[in-house]
Amino acid sequence: MYSVSSLKQGIDDPRRILQEFNRLYYRRLKTRPYNEEGLDVFERDWDTLCILDACKYDLFEERNTLPGNLEKVVSRSSSTKEFLRANFHGREFLDTVYVTGSPMLHRLRDRIDTQFHDVINVWQEEGWDETCRTVMPETMADATRKARAEYPNKRLFVHFLQPHYPFIGPIGREHFDLDRLNFEWDKLRRGEIDIPEDVVRQAYAENLDEVLPHIEQLFSDLPGRIVVTSDHGQMFGTSAFPIPLREYGHPPGIYTPELVEVPWLVYDQETRPEISAEDPTDPGETDVGQDLAQERLRDLGYL
Repeated sequence: MYSVSSLKQGIDDPRRILQEFNRLYYRRLKTRPYNEEGLDVFERDWDTLCILDACKYDLFEERNTLPGNLEKVVSRSSSTKEFLRANFHGREFLDTVYVTGSPMLHRLRDRIDTQFHDVINVWQEEGWDETCRTVMPETMADATRKARAEYPNKRLFVHFLQPHYPFIGPIGREHFDLDRLNFEWDKLRRGEIDIPEDVVRQAYAENLDEVLPHIEQLFSDLPGRIVVTSDHGQMFGTSAFPIPLREYGHPPGIYTPELVEVPWLVYDQETRPEISAEDPTDPGETDVGQDLAQERLRDLGYL
C-alpha cells in the first residue's frame, strides 16, 4: 500500500509515478524486496570487506590503482538502505565487526534486525569532518587499523563513504560550496544546479581517487583476504526500463546495470587471521542519538 504522503508526491511530481512503474517492474510487482539476482556478500570468503559507497563498476575499472584480482559482480541493491536490509536483516554476524562511516544502519535499527559482534560508528563527533561534512577516507582507514588491533580474530566489514557525495577532491571543493549549495541528484536532473554535469562526473570520479590510496595502505597493514566492493552504483542520465526515464543518483528498487554492477577486487596476504564468533559487545547503540544520525544523513544528501 502507498501512504498519503507518497500519493501526494506523485500528484505533485508525475514523474514519480512513472518511476514507481519501473520500480514495480524491477521488484516483480513488490514480490522481491531487493535484487535477488545479486550476491550475498557474507557468503563470499573474506577477512576484511571494504565497501566504497556508490561506486559503479566501470568507474572502478577505469581508475583502479589497487593490486589484486578484479571481477564484476551484481549487488542486491541500488541504494544503501536496500543493501543493508538485503544483506543484514534477520541475521547474526557474531564473528564480524561493522566499522562504518555511514549512519544508515543506526537510523534503521528499528527496521533492520541484525547483530554484529560490535559496531564502530566512525560518523560520530570524533570521526566527522565538519568542513567536508563526511567521514574522510583517512579517518576510516585509521579506524579500520584500530579495529583490527582490537579484534584480531573477527572479520571486519568496513563502510567507506567515498565516492558518494559530498565531493572532497579539488574539483569538488572548488565547485560544491556546502554552505551555499544544497545539492540533490534530482536538482541536477531538473537543471536546478548551476554546475555542468561533466563537472559533477569529474567530482564523483575524484572521490574514488581520494579513497583508493588509503585502501592500498590497508593492503599493507592488514592480514588476510581483503575485498573491495560497493553497495550500489550510480546513474548519470541513462534510462531505466521499461519506461525510459533518465535517472540520476541511486534510486532504490531500480536495478539497471549502472546501479547493480559493482567491483569485487580480492587481495590476499599470506597470513590469515583465525576468525571466531563470540557474544556481542555492541549494546544496541543506545548512546547515539537519532537526531545526530539524521543530521549526518542530511549532510550526505539523503534527506
